[in-house]
Amino acid sequence: LGADHPQTLAARQATAHALGRLGRHAEAHQLYETVLAVRERVMGPDHPDTLRCRHNLAFTLCRLGRPEESWRLAREVADARARALGPTHPDTLATRY
Repeated sequence: LGADHPQTLAARQATAHALGRLGRHAEAHQLYETVLAVRERVMGPDHPDTLRCRHNLAFTLCRLGRPEESWRLAREVADARARALGPTHPDTLATRY
């Protein structure tokens, strides 16, 4: 499929999520950042999958003890989701609250 294929990116993002669930937040953070860079380049910054990756990265930052960065990124994601999906979309609300 290739490194930039949406299914490859989804699998890598799922791996990052699993790493976070295992408490391996530094590894999850690194993988989320890698996947996010590709998603932004291939899909654009406001694609729902890109925003989901940014959402997950924001919460990983919090788990790494970086709450200010986490809050700032989560706010950016919530605003972008509100623009792209609407203010009452479940994904927007999940990031906002």
